[in-house]
Amino acid sequence: MFKSIQTKIVAIFILTILSVVVVIGSFLTTNIVKFYNNEFSVMMEQVFSPSLTSELEKSAASGGVNAVWDIVSSYIGPLGIDTYRFYGILDAKTGNIIKTSDQSKSSGLEKSDNIITAMTGKTGNISNTEKSYMDYALPISIDNTPTYIVYVKDTKNEVNSITRSVLFILIEALAFSVLIAVILSFFFSRTITKPIRDLTRSAERIASGEFDTEASAAAKSDDEIGILSRTFGYMASALHDTIEEVNSEKNKVETILNNMTDGILAFNLSGNLIHINPEAKKMIGRQYYDDLQFDAFFKEINADINIGSLIYISNNETEERQTTVGDKVIRFSFAPFNIENKIGGILVVMHDITSQQKLEHSRREFVANVSHELRTPLTTVKSYAETLMDMQMDKQTQNRFLATIAAEADRMTRIVKDLLTLSRLDEGQYELRPFERIELSEFLSGIVERMYFSAKEKHQTIRYTPKDAASYVMSDRDKLEQVVINIISNAIKYTPENGSIEVYSGKLYKDAYIKVRDNGIGIPKENLPRIFERFYRVDKARSRETGGTGLGLAIAKQIMTQLGGNITINSTPGEGTEVIISVPL
Repeated sequence: MFKSIQTKIVAIFILTILSVVVVIGSFLTTNIVKFYNNEFSVMMEQVFSPSLTSELEKSAASGGVNAVWDIVSSYIGPLGIDTYRFYGILDAKTGNIIKTSDQSKSSGLEKSDNIITAMTGKTGNISNTEKSYMDYALPISIDNTPTYIVYVKDTKNEVNSITRSVLFILIEALAFSVLIAVILSFFFSRTITKPIRDLTRSAERIASGEFDTEASAAAKSDDEIGILSRTFGYMASALHDTIEEVNSEKNKVETILNNMTDGILAFNLSGNLIHINPEAKKMIGRQYYDDLQFDAFFKEINADINIGSLIYISNNETEERQTTVGDKVIRFSFAPFNIENKIGGILVVMHDITSQQKLEHSRREFVANVSHELRTPLTTVKSYAETLMDMQMDKQTQNRFLATIAAEADRMTRIVKDLLTLSRLDEGQYELRPFERIELSEFLSGIVERMYFSAKEKHQTIRYTPKDAASYVMSDRDKLEQVVINIISNAIKYTPENGSIEVYSGKLYKDAYIKVRDNGIGIPKENLPRIFERFYRVDKARSRETGGTGLGLAIAKQIMTQLGGNITINSTPGEGTEVIISVPL
């Protein structure tokens, strides 16, 4: 079946006609259904206007379901109630029918999407052409509480009848079109298949080795079939094997290069780019690569290398350079490659070492910060201890010196303790207690009450305001309390005297939030991205005066990550800071 081109052409004509008719039929039936759905939806919106809805809600409040029924019943005409369409009054809490205009159609009524929407207090007017019915659900509220639902449903029997009539007409048209297509395609296909049959016979003779065969009639023509016939012999016998082999090797190499995680550049001896893989394009970040020249490019990125210095290095040697390209730190490895035992160009391998550089920088910075933070109290302890040993002083002065030494020792203890906490958090060894159900209002009220006296010492006001009804979260109470106290303590420390600290809580989507807002000194915008870094301080002198180690926010951030939450900070210098802690409900 379908072995001959003529049969295939006939089949294509028929399939084309079938496809066109099917598409038209599908388009018509879909649009008919869509039209009726839209008309039903618009009709319901026009009838149940805001004024009528308000009237229904007033009647429901004074006369109950019967009053609502009487008003809706007076709109039977505008609602188009007939044998295919009925209406009823539903209970907004359960979705069950209270009264209906057609008991038989109302039996076994399913809770549609529109009914469920109306049960939440919103109008259900979703139009779905795939369903076997159209419906509309209007919630009637008493004291802002959905009490009844006015429900209108159309069975679509009328629409289905019209659709069947349209399909019957299309089937008749399809049968007539297929008959015409068979006749026309048969005559048309002969004009194509005859020269192709001639070409096939010529091709069979060439394949059997008869290259001196006399050209067929098809080969003597000037159309596409004639050109194909004249060139077929050359393509089949001389180039087929070679092209297959070259393509196979090319595909292998391209697959390897395109899937490498390192960037690859290849330049010829003139310095022109002859190959670049996708990873190299990402690293370089240029829009055009056709004009990429070796010397110009590496001079542009300050790599201090040129193609002349690489031509004479041996094949087993490489040159390396490291430089910055855009926001990436790239290490380049250069090596010559051979073509027919001669140097054909330079291969460049690009390694993105940005993350390693950042990690090394962070490590050095962290070591420097730890050294600095510990050196300051150690210096104080040493100098005060030496003074105590070298000088005779009264008991009061001695006690003052010893108190300073003890305070500095406590400070070092806090730093070491915080570092150990961060280390355990990093290693995932910071044990959490079993999550418990926490009522946020009670939880935050207790914390604010405890922090009241700390704020009072600076003549500050601290107040807690719940934004929503009681919210419950599942979390580790002690760890969450540690985070909240840390944030409120920071607000008290960095808010001047007579300032205010506001604490809020509420729900947002699937999370609860705790918001701490102050009118303190604020944080500059450029410092916000680094605020959770270890030992990072906006004002180092002021932080040390208040006793901070620079690790509190880093610990809080890590704890909230383990609890499945997050911390974000917004701040304006001179106006204050807002910290938002999100906790999964």
